[in-house]
Amino acid sequence: MTITEKIIEQLEGVGIQTDFCNGSHTLDATVDETHVVCELSALGSLGCAFEHLTVESSKLADATGERVQEIGAALSKQLTYLLEPIAVIEADAEEGMVQLRSEPPHRVEDSRSYYELLVRRGGELRLQRFCKTNGVARRAVPASVTREVFLRLVGDLVAAVE
Repeated sequence: MTITEKIIEQLEGVGIQTDFCNGSHTLDATVDETHVVCELSALGSLGCAFEHLTVESSKLADATGERVQEIGAALSKQLTYLLEPIAVIEADAEEGMVQLRSEPPHRVEDSRSYYELLVRRGGELRLQRFCKTNGVARRAVPASVTREVFLRLVGDLVAAVE
């Protein structure tokens, strides 16, 4: 069974009747050296909202800074189906970290919402959505996507670390 199949099975187990008023629901799946964790904050028949989607893999434990940058660049070209396209905004080969963000971010009056994807040496990819209002620190907000987009994200992030 693939990680995506395990996540589908867990989504079906959660069901759309789940009460998220008392917090999130964790999806957690591992196959071989790859581990996916997602904190769901809402689930409906057509879509879901998540606090973060994290993929960890020991396959990238010894990745070079260059390899991490390649993964970030490839993901910026592949994840074109999100609300906004994402682009590499910072790459640190020494630290083995790449930061991608929505480019451009979604703007409403004096606030901006954007995806942020961190790719780290050691094998972690973490996708979150943030909102930043002028004069106020940014805050994490749930990312709302269709089920199809969610499963595609899982598959694409897992494939990136393979």
